[in-house]
Amino acid sequence: MKIGDLRHRITFQKKITTVNENGFEVETMEDVKTVWAYVSHLHGREFYQAAQVQAEHTVKFTIRYIPKLDPSMEILFRDKRYNIIAIDNIKYRNKWVEIRAQEVVQSG
Repeated sequence: MKIGDLRHRITFQKKITTVNENGFEVETMEDVKTVWAYVSHLHGREFYQAAQVQAEHTVKFTIRYIPKLDPSMEILFRDKRYNIIAIDNIKYRNKWVEIRAQEVVQSG
Protein backbone atom coordinates (compact mmCIF):
# COMPACT_ATOMS: atom_id res chain seq x y z
CA MET A 1 0.00 0.00 0.00
CA LYS A 2 1.33 3.41 -0.98
CA ILE A 3 0.55 6.44 1.13
CA GLY A 4 -0.93 8.12 -1.99
CA ASP A 5 -3.69 5.48 -2.07
CA LEU A 6 -5.14 6.97 1.13
CA ARG A 7 -7.25 9.65 -0.55
CA HIS A 8 -10.59 9.46 1.26
CA ARG A 9 -11.43 11.09 4.59
CA ILE A 10 -13.32 8.97 7.10
CA THR A 11 -14.38 9.85 10.63
CA PHE A 12 -14.63 7.40 13.51
CA GLN A 13 -17.51 8.15 15.85
CA LYS A 14 -18.73 6.68 19.11
CA LYS A 15 -22.09 6.83 20.84
CA ILE A 16 -22.29 8.87 23.99
CA THR A 17 -25.25 9.22 26.31
CA THR A 18 -26.15 12.65 27.59
CA VAL A 19 -29.06 14.02 29.58
CA ASN A 20 -31.16 16.68 27.83
CA GLU A 21 -32.84 19.68 29.46
CA ASN A 22 -35.95 17.58 30.22
CA GLY A 23 -33.93 14.96 32.12
CA PHE A 24 -34.12 12.25 29.45
CA GLU A 25 -31.09 10.30 28.28
CA VAL A 26 -30.24 10.94 24.63
CA GLU A 27 -27.70 9.03 22.54
CA THR A 28 -25.58 11.16 20.22
CA MET A 29 -22.54 10.50 18.07
CA GLU A 30 -19.22 12.09 18.99
CA ASP A 31 -16.26 12.36 16.60
CA VAL A 32 -13.23 10.40 17.81
CA LYS A 33 -10.75 10.82 14.95
CA THR A 34 -10.71 11.76 11.27
CA VAL A 35 -8.13 9.94 9.12
CA TRP A 36 -7.14 9.31 5.51
CA ALA A 37 -8.23 5.93 4.13
CA TYR A 38 -8.17 3.67 1.10
CA VAL A 39 -11.75 2.58 0.42
CA SER A 40 -12.86 -0.35 -1.72
CA HIS A 41 -15.87 -2.55 -2.18
CA LEU A 42 -15.50 -6.24 -1.56
CA HIS A 43 -14.72 -8.35 -4.61
CA GLY A 44 -14.01 -11.95 -5.45
CA ARG A 45 -14.18 -14.43 -2.58
CA GLU A 46 -14.81 -11.68 0.00
CA PHE A 47 -17.87 -10.51 -1.94
CA TYR A 48 -19.39 -13.97 -2.14
CA GLN A 49 -18.76 -14.63 1.55
CA ALA A 50 -20.48 -11.37 2.42
CA ALA A 51 -23.38 -12.18 0.09
CA GLN A 52 -24.02 -15.39 2.03
CA VAL A 53 -24.98 -13.31 5.06
CA GLN A 54 -26.69 -10.61 2.96
CA ALA A 55 -24.02 -8.01 3.73
CA GLU A 56 -24.24 -6.45 0.28
CA HIS A 57 -23.33 -2.96 1.52
CA THR A 58 -19.99 -4.05 2.94
CA VAL A 59 -16.95 -1.84 2.36
CA LYS A 60 -13.27 -2.32 3.20
CA PHE A 61 -11.35 0.62 4.67
CA THR A 62 -7.55 0.53 4.96
CA ILE A 63 -5.93 3.10 7.22
CA ARG A 64 -2.64 3.69 8.98
CA TYR A 65 -2.56 2.11 12.42
CA ILE A 66 -4.24 4.02 15.22
CA PRO A 67 -4.55 2.58 18.72
CA LYS A 68 -7.81 1.96 20.56
CA LEU A 69 -10.04 1.27 17.57
CA ASP A 70 -13.21 -0.34 18.83
CA PRO A 71 -15.85 -2.37 16.94
CA SER A 72 -18.54 -0.42 18.81
CA MET A 73 -17.49 2.70 16.87
CA GLU A 74 -19.05 3.74 13.59
CA ILE A 75 -17.46 5.19 10.46
CA LEU A 76 -18.82 8.26 8.70
CA PHE A 77 -17.86 8.31 5.01
CA ARG A 78 -19.51 10.49 2.34
CA ASP A 79 -22.52 11.23 4.56
CA LYS A 80 -23.15 7.50 5.09
CA ARG A 81 -22.74 5.66 8.35
CA TYR A 82 -21.02 2.25 8.59
CA ASN A 83 -21.00 -0.29 11.44
CA ILE A 84 -17.62 -1.92 11.98
CA ILE A 85 -17.74 -5.69 11.41
CA ALA A 86 -14.05 -6.57 11.77
CA ILE A 87 -10.75 -4.84 12.53
CA ASP A 88 -7.54 -6.47 11.27
CA ASN A 89 -4.16 -5.13 12.39
CA ILE A 90 -2.34 -6.46 9.32
CA LYS A 91 0.39 -8.91 10.37
CA TYR A 92 0.33 -7.33 13.86
CA ARG A 93 2.92 -4.79 12.75
CA ASN A 94 0.96 -1.71 13.88
CA LYS A 95 1.41 -0.12 10.43
CA TRP A 96 -1.85 -0.76 8.56
CA VAL A 97 -5.35 -1.63 9.71
CA GLU A 98 -8.02 -3.13 7.49
CA ILE A 99 -11.60 -2.53 8.58
CA ARG A 100 -14.64 -4.27 7.15
CA ALA A 101 -17.80 -2.28 7.71
CA GLN A 102 -21.44 -2.53 6.69
CA GLU A 103 -23.53 0.46 5.69
CA VAL A 104 -26.28 1.41 8.09
CA VAL A 105 -29.49 1.41 6.08
CA GLN A 106 -32.06 3.87 7.36
CA SER A 107 -35.51 2.34 7.64
CA GLY A 108 -38.69 4.22 7.13
